[in-house]
This record gives sequence, C-alpha cells and structure tokens, in this order.
Amino acid sequence: MNTLFILNDPPYGSERSYNALRLARALAKKEGQTVRVFLMGDAVACARAGQKVPAGYYNAGDMVRMAGGEVGLCGTCMDARGLRDDEVVEGARRGTLQQLADWTAQADKVLVF
Repeated sequence: MNTLFILNDPPYGSERSYNALRLARALAKKEGQTVRVFLMGDAVACARAGQKVPAGYYNAGDMVRMAGGEVGLCGTCMDARGLRDDEVVEGARRGTLQQLADWTAQADKVLVF
C-alpha cells in the first residue's frame, strides 16, 4: 500500500502537521506500507534544520527526518519563505508540482492535512 501525506500547515501553532507526521511514521512501520510526505505552503518550515524548541516539546524537523519515507518540499513554497536547500533536514528534498502529481497518481491513498 502506497500512502501519500500532503501537509499544508506550519510546524507550530497548530497540531495538524504534528499529527500527520506522527501518523506517517506509525504507518511506515507497518509491513507492506510505503509512505511519502509532501510539504506545501507553511508546512515547508517543518523541514527546517536546527529548530530550537522548549524542553519536552516536539521538534518538527526531527519528526520529518523520522517520517519513514520520501519527503518532498514544494520548491515554490520554499522560495516564497526564503528556505534554502541547505537549510532543510537530512532526507528532505526540494520538489516540484510535477513530483507531487506523480506521487498522487501512484498513491493508493492520499491524506491531506
């Protein structure tokens, strides 16, 4: 089963991206599951490296690294927010709308957060 998660919300201030990343990670641990995550809009900030959060609070960058599958970031959204390729966590890569279209066509399920 191939599942695509599309995230739109920022990493903090809402728990939508946090919950999506938690679910992606849990699903990726299941046998026979392939997970892909695509970050759009303010969600691209989830993949920013070097995030400093209060003790006991989740780190969205760490969660992206542990999502369990391929992670793409909307390049246009990155540019609009001044996020450079060298500022994202390991395993996350600049993507395109065409990549998202391909991933969507290949997915058995698409979950949008």
